[in-house]
Amino acid sequence: MNAIPLIQRVVAVLWPAFVMAGIATILFTTVFDPAILFIEHDISRLGFYTITFFLFWLFGALTAIATCYFLKPCEAINKARERAKAEAIEIATEAAQAVADSKASAEKN
Repeated sequence: MNAIPLIQRVVAVLWPAFVMAGIATILFTTVFDPAILFIEHDISRLGFYTITFFLFWLFGALTAIATCYFLKPCEAINKARERAKAEAIEIATEAAQAVADSKASAEKN
Protein backbone atom coordinates (compact mmCIF):
# COMPACT_ATOMS: atom_id res chain seq x y z
CA MET A 1 0.00 0.00 0.00
CA ASN A 2 3.00 2.29 0.41
CA ALA A 3 3.54 2.25 -3.35
CA ILE A 4 0.26 4.12 -3.90
CA PRO A 5 0.76 7.91 -3.79
CA LEU A 6 -0.80 9.77 -0.87
CA ILE A 7 -3.08 11.92 -3.03
CA GLN A 8 -4.48 8.82 -4.71
CA ARG A 9 -5.21 7.23 -1.33
CA VAL A 10 -6.92 10.42 -0.11
CA VAL A 11 -9.07 10.64 -3.24
CA ALA A 12 -9.89 6.93 -2.96
CA VAL A 13 -11.38 7.68 0.45
CA LEU A 14 -13.03 11.06 -0.16
CA TRP A 15 -14.56 10.54 -3.60
CA PRO A 16 -16.78 7.51 -2.74
CA ALA A 17 -17.70 9.21 0.54
CA PHE A 18 -18.69 12.34 -1.42
CA VAL A 19 -20.91 10.38 -3.80
CA MET A 20 -22.56 8.47 -0.98
CA ALA A 21 -23.07 11.69 1.00
CA GLY A 22 -24.93 13.17 -1.96
CA ILE A 23 -27.17 10.14 -2.27
CA ALA A 24 -27.74 9.90 1.50
CA THR A 25 -28.58 13.62 1.70
CA ILE A 26 -31.13 13.30 -1.08
CA LEU A 27 -32.77 10.29 0.55
CA PHE A 28 -32.68 11.76 4.06
CA THR A 29 -34.05 15.15 3.10
CA THR A 30 -36.74 13.50 0.99
CA VAL A 31 -38.05 11.75 4.09
CA PHE A 32 -37.43 14.47 6.72
CA ASP A 33 -38.48 18.08 6.15
CA PRO A 34 -35.99 20.50 7.78
CA ALA A 35 -38.73 23.04 8.50
CA ILE A 36 -40.49 20.49 10.71
CA LEU A 37 -37.36 19.05 12.34
CA PHE A 38 -35.89 22.42 13.30
CA ILE A 39 -39.05 24.39 13.93
CA GLU A 40 -37.65 26.03 17.08
CA HIS A 41 -34.26 26.83 15.50
CA ASP A 42 -33.59 29.57 13.02
CA ILE A 43 -31.96 27.46 10.30
CA SER A 44 -32.80 27.62 6.63
CA ARG A 45 -33.48 24.61 4.46
CA LEU A 46 -30.25 25.26 2.58
CA GLY A 47 -28.34 25.34 5.88
CA PHE A 48 -29.94 22.04 6.89
CA TYR A 49 -29.06 20.46 3.54
CA THR A 50 -25.48 21.68 3.85
CA ILE A 51 -25.05 20.38 7.41
CA THR A 52 -26.64 17.06 6.47
CA PHE A 53 -24.41 16.67 3.44
CA PHE A 54 -21.19 17.36 5.36
CA LEU A 55 -22.21 15.03 8.20
CA PHE A 56 -22.91 12.21 5.75
CA TRP A 57 -19.62 12.96 3.98
CA LEU A 58 -17.78 12.80 7.30
CA PHE A 59 -19.43 9.49 8.22
CA GLY A 60 -18.62 8.04 4.79
CA ALA A 61 -15.01 9.19 4.98
CA LEU A 62 -14.59 7.77 8.49
CA THR A 63 -15.97 4.45 7.32
CA ALA A 64 -13.59 4.35 4.35
CA ILE A 65 -10.63 5.35 6.54
CA ALA A 66 -11.51 2.60 9.02
CA THR A 67 -11.63 0.11 6.17
CA CYS A 68 -8.19 1.20 4.97
CA TYR A 69 -6.85 1.03 8.51
CA PHE A 70 -8.10 -2.50 9.09
CA LEU A 71 -6.63 -3.68 5.78
CA LYS A 72 -3.08 -2.75 6.81
CA PRO A 73 -2.53 -5.28 9.62
CA CYS A 74 -3.28 -8.17 7.29
CA GLU A 75 -0.50 -7.00 5.01
CA ALA A 76 1.92 -6.75 7.93
CA ILE A 77 0.88 -10.15 9.27
CA ASN A 78 1.37 -11.77 5.88
CA LYS A 79 4.84 -10.21 5.55
CA ALA A 80 5.75 -11.42 9.04
CA ARG A 81 4.54 -14.93 8.18
CA GLU A 82 6.55 -14.98 4.97
CA ARG A 83 9.63 -13.72 6.82
CA ALA A 84 9.20 -16.38 9.55
CA LYS A 85 8.69 -19.08 6.93
CA ALA A 86 11.85 -18.03 5.08
CA GLU A 87 13.82 -18.00 8.34
CA ALA A 88 12.48 -21.45 9.25
CA ILE A 89 13.48 -22.83 5.86
CA GLU A 90 16.93 -21.28 6.24
CA ILE A 91 17.37 -22.79 9.72
CA ALA A 92 16.18 -26.21 8.51
CA THR A 93 18.57 -26.04 5.55
CA GLU A 94 21.49 -25.13 7.83
CA ALA A 95 20.56 -27.95 10.23
CA ALA A 96 20.36 -30.46 7.39
CA GLN A 97 23.74 -29.26 6.09
CA ALA A 98 25.25 -29.63 9.58
CA VAL A 99 23.90 -33.17 9.88
CA ALA A 100 25.25 -34.04 6.45
CA ASP A 101 28.66 -32.56 7.33
CA SER A 102 28.81 -34.46 10.62
CA LYS A 103 27.92 -37.75 8.86
CA ALA A 104 30.55 -37.09 6.23
CA SER A 105 33.22 -36.39 8.85
CA ALA A 106 32.15 -39.49 10.85
CA GLU A 107 32.49 -41.68 7.76
CA LYS A 108 36.01 -40.34 7.10
CA ASN A 109 37.11 -41.34 10.60
